[in-house]
Amino acid sequence: MKKLIVVISILFVALTVTAQTEEKKENALKPLIEFETLVHDFGKIYEGRTTECEFIFFNRGKAPLILSNVQPGCGCTTPEWPREPIMPGQKSKIKAIYNPGSYKGSFGKGITVYSNASNAQVQLTIKGVVEEIPKVLQSPVKLDVGGGF
Repeated sequence: MKKLIVVISILFVALTVTAQTEEKKENALKPLIEFETLVHDFGKIYEGRTTECEFIFFNRGKAPLILSNVQPGCGCTTPEWPREPIMPGQKSKIKAIYNPGSYKGSFGKGITVYSNASNAQVQLTIKGVVEEIPKVLQSPVKLDVGGGF
């Protein structure tokens, strides 16, 4: 009975190691998405003013990288991303457009990137602080261009 348990244990370990090795081989042939940064801090921005940033990424794998979806965490964030394949060694970008509306205060918003890469899901974050527009910037400026002499 002990010999049977030992044999079964050895077979289980061998199958596990073989499966892990096969998975590593498969991943080595897939694209790999690598971002310069996963977080963008806008710092201070004003309410109602749309702002944007870019997340630069590279395909560090051995096959074309295809972004299947880029999903924002809420309706105040709009992503723009490439629809064409990114070849191995190439770089591209995802633009994140944030509109705080009338919101004021700190914010942190997630953007999930879905792709065919070995790291198929990557979470990006935008953050910052939305402040009220100063009164000086709210009122229109009247210029007297002088029509008469």
